[in-house]
Amino acid sequence: MTDAAKPSVLVTGGAGYIGSHAVLALRDAGWPVAVIDNFSTGFRFAIPDGVPIYEGDIADRELLARIFTEQNTRAVMHFAGSIVVPESVSDPLKYYNNNTVKSRALIEAAVGSGVPHFIFSSTAAIYGMPEVAAVTEDTPPAPINPYGWSKLMTEQMLGDTANAHAMNFCALRYFNVAGADPQARTGQSTEGATHLIKIAVEAALGKRTHVNVFGTDYDTPDGTGVRDYIHVSDLAAAHVLALEALIEQPKRSLTMNCGYGRGFSVLEVLDAVDRVTNLTVERRMEGRRAGDSDSLISDPSRIRKTLPWEPKHADLDVIIAHALQWERKLSDLRGE
Repeated sequence: MTDAAKPSVLVTGGAGYIGSHAVLALRDAGWPVAVIDNFSTGFRFAIPDGVPIYEGDIADRELLARIFTEQNTRAVMHFAGSIVVPESVSDPLKYYNNNTVKSRALIEAAVGSGVPHFIFSSTAAIYGMPEVAAVTEDTPPAPINPYGWSKLMTEQMLGDTANAHAMNFCALRYFNVAGADPQARTGQSTEGATHLIKIAVEAALGKRTHVNVFGTDYDTPDGTGVRDYIHVSDLAAAHVLALEALIEQPKRSLTMNCGYGRGFSVLEVLDAVDRVTNLTVERRMEGRRAGDSDSLISDPSRIRKTLPWEPKHADLDVIIAHALQWERKLSDLRGE
C-alpha cells in the first residue's frame, strides 16, 4: 500500500506504553496518525512531534465525532484502558467502566461516524487458567479476574457490531508485553508499574531495593509463574500489519494471539536481568497475588499464517536490554 493510499488512524491511549509504540510503528510506515489520551497514565513526551494530540476521554461522543471529522479517521487502534490485574480484583467497577463501558461508547462513536476498521488491544487474560500447554484462539475463554472479563466483553461487542454494521475489527490478544523501542524513543514510563521486567530493571538501576516474587508454589518447573514475553515493538508491528489486513479484506474480522510461543518463569526472567546487567537483583519471595495463573503461553500459529509478521526481537535478553536502555533514558528525562 502506498503512503498516499494509507488512511488516517486514531490511536486511543497513544501516550501510553503500548499505544506510543503503535504510533511510532504507524509513523515509521507512513500512516497518518492522531492520538486521543486523557493522560491519566500517559506522557506527552511519548508522542512524536507533529502528531495531532487530543486530550480527552474516549467516552466523549462529541469530541470523538470532531476528531473523526478533522482527521478524516478511517481506522481506530484502541489501547486506552486499565491494565493491572490485582487492581481489577479489588476495584472491578473501575475496570468494567474504563475497559468495557467506555469501549462501548468508542465503538458507537466509530459506527456513527462511519469508521470502517477497528483494532482492539485485547489480552491473554481472557483465557484464565487453561489446562493446555499453549493456548490457541479456539481455547475456550474463561477469565479469572475482572480485567480479563472486561476485555472479553469488548471483544463480544466488536463481534456483534461487525455483524450489524459496515465495520470489521481485529482483536489482538497480548501475552506479556515488555521491552522498549530499540531507538529509545519511548518505553514503559509509568511509576509504580507492575510489569516484571520493568520492575527488575528498575531494581538493577537502584530505583527499587528488590523484586518481589509473588508465588513460589505454582505448578511449574521452578514454582514461579511462567509467561510468554513479547517485545513491544514486535507487537506494534503486528498492529500495523493487522490494519493492512482489515483494509485488504473489509468483510473479514480477525482474532489473533500475540506472543512468541515460548514461556519463561519469574526466576528465569530475573536470572536474565542479572545476566544482561551483570548485577544481582535481590529477590523477596511473597505469597501469590489474586488473579494470577500458573502458566500462560501462546500458540502464535494463526497470526504467523494470517499476517506477514516476522518478529525482530524475539529474545529475552534483547527485550531486557531495550527495557534497560529506556530506563536509563527515562532517568535522564526526569533528571534523576
